Amino acid sequence: MTQRTVDRPPVRARSGRRPIPPLIFLLVLALAAAGVWWNVLRKDSERKAEEAAACSTAQEAPPSLDPTTLSVRVLNATDQGGIASQVADELRNRGFTIAEVGNDDTGREVTGPGEVRHGPRGADAARFVALVLPGAGDYPDTRATEQVDLVLGPEFVWPQSLATPEQVAAALSTATSAAAAC
Repeated sequence: MTQRTVDRPPVRARSGRRPIPPLIFLLVLALAAAGVWWNVLRKDSERKAEEAAACSTAQEAPPSLDPTTLSVRVLNATDQGGIASQVADELRNRGFTIAEVGNDDTGREVTGPGEVRHGPRGADAARFVALVLPGAGDYPDTRATEQVDLVLGPEFVWPQSLATPEQVAAALSTATSAAAAC
């Protein structure tokens, strides 16, 4: 028996493997993971910001005050005659103390249904009075008293623009429950 030898080429070590495809795969995988985490962290920070905004709004919520302790001036900044006295009568019926009824002579341009003007000492009273006129702007000034001006604007419509006592009570209870949640 003769043994035949087959000439085979020598086996070379595979030291020439290409590392680029596995590295590209790992890079793509790392970028995908980074994208997912970035999205999760961004949404978490947005949620926390919304919660903080809701809590700050709740802390600025109008306090439930006794209307008889508030001094309100009702001023008309529209071309409609007599609406300031109608609003003042309605506020008196709700228990507010009306200090003055008249036209707004400040020359300040009022937009929307109106605005609530007040000094630093009347900030709580102003937030409470603003519940009566939804959509009213807030205008802090430098007065030293707690007196609040309810200025009726060009979009004021009698009596639809005024909130009902039930709507005011509902807004107060919503603000109180939101503040409790914080």
